[in-house]
Amino acid sequence: MKNMLETKIDFAVVISVKNANPNGDPLNGNRPRQDFDGYGEISDVAIKRKIRNRLQDMGEKIFVQSNDKNIDGYDSLKSRAESKPELCKKITQEEYAEIVCKEWIDVRSFGQVFAFKIKNQTSGLSVGVRGPVSIHTAKSIEPITISSMQITKSVKSDLGNKGSDTMGMKHRVDFVVYQFFGSINVQLAEKTGFTTEDAQKIKDALCTLFVNDTSSARPDGSMVVEKVIWWEHNTKLGQYPSAKVHQSLKIKAKTNAPKSFEDYEVEIKELDNLKVEVIDGQ
Repeated sequence: MKNMLETKIDFAVVISVKNANPNGDPLNGNRPRQDFDGYGEISDVAIKRKIRNRLQDMGEKIFVQSNDKNIDGYDSLKSRAESKPELCKKITQEEYAEIVCKEWIDVRSFGQVFAFKIKNQTSGLSVGVRGPVSIHTAKSIEPITISSMQITKSVKSDLGNKGSDTMGMKHRVDFVVYQFFGSINVQLAEKTGFTTEDAQKIKDALCTLFVNDTSSARPDGSMVVEKVIWWEHNTKLGQYPSAKVHQSLKIKAKTNAPKSFEDYEVEIKELDNLKVEVIDGQ
């Protein structure tokens, strides 16, 4: 029997990046994302994508599957929803939301908007599900320095294109530490059916966020989850606001030019009656 989540959860994830592009900005030549002050960013959307991928690797059913991890053959969200006969009947919004939350862990975790007409329904049915798991944009501890290099092709793409003199650019950060925060809301968990078992799966996914996530921009081992900090409150609303809990984590560089995670100091201020678990990532 599954246990419904009964207490609020806050969490933080500390990531180190070495010689990789953690999250390219397509509007800026795919350079690593930065804010106006030069601090590096990884979007919450990118983080959720990696969590979904890890949950899928763990055997969980995922509604929003990426093209390169599509395992059920459906080429759109609509076709995936239409594959469930119970969703093709004339049902209420509440019934629809209950079915999709039960079927897909990413829907009952992050929420989803179903704004398309399903076959056999007489009219369009727009259903919005608010998920209990919220993720912040990751921020670097210090401003990042971006290194860029020119690259060339050694062969022609087709007969009409140039050969090895065709140039491109590749961008990376040499070394930087990021952190991001998140929370799990009990009231929304009750509505979507999110359980304590689901919370454990989210925790496991966070600890292994970059396993099986290799790409040209992120070579294997270039991005590492160093720490996952997991706070469990003792009430539904939590005895502290999320902002205060997140601010209890302080990460400072011990040198002017940190080259590894060992060059940083991680401090967690203790808050009364708040259970905290610090987990080494993988």
